[in-house]
Amino acid sequence: MDDMFDNLPDIQADIARRLGDAASNRGVPMHVPAVVTSDVDARGMVLRAFDPASWTLRFHTDARAPKVAAIAADPRMAVLFYDKPAKVQIRVRGTGRVLTDDPLTDAAWAESTNFARRCYLGDAPGDESESATSGLPAQFEGVEPDDAQLLPARENFAVLLIELAELDWFYLAQSGHSRAQFSRSEQGWEGRWVAP
Repeated sequence: MDDMFDNLPDIQADIARRLGDAASNRGVPMHVPAVVTSDVDARGMVLRAFDPASWTLRFHTDARAPKVAAIAADPRMAVLFYDKPAKVQIRVRGTGRVLTDDPLTDAAWAESTNFARRCYLGDAPGDESESATSGLPAQFEGVEPDDAQLLPARENFAVLLIELAELDWFYLAQSGHSRAQFSRSEQGWEGRWVAP
């Protein structure tokens, strides 16, 4: 086993480093993890931020998306990250909440480009269509709207936060796999080795 992966504090630090890198670097494999809601539905989502102090992940979503209702009904969530070149899989579980009208969501909206914001001008995710569609109004197909045109889009924009409670780190190695788990309690994080 790699010397870097032989003690639990280093593994927990590795998880935090990888999540931070996934949020800030769109070129890494963990940038678009699989996000699972309690209704056993999974989707790829872009990781926008990771707060290592609170162990919270941040994603952007449409407030009209079916997952928002699923999270409101049962906030348990899971996220799967995989880095094939590094042979590291990270699975996390936590509690999700969706924010729509607060300073964090306002700041996330302000950070977004107008081209990205235009996604929230279109039909709600899952709306049926007679033909293949981006869901965007025709005037914004391939066109970047200006700030005034985007005003109606803001009400559809939301932030999804997932506060992590469980971490599962898995390292695939030809010489023998290695796995560690961490659980969060009021006293902090507690780690343990488990069989792969």
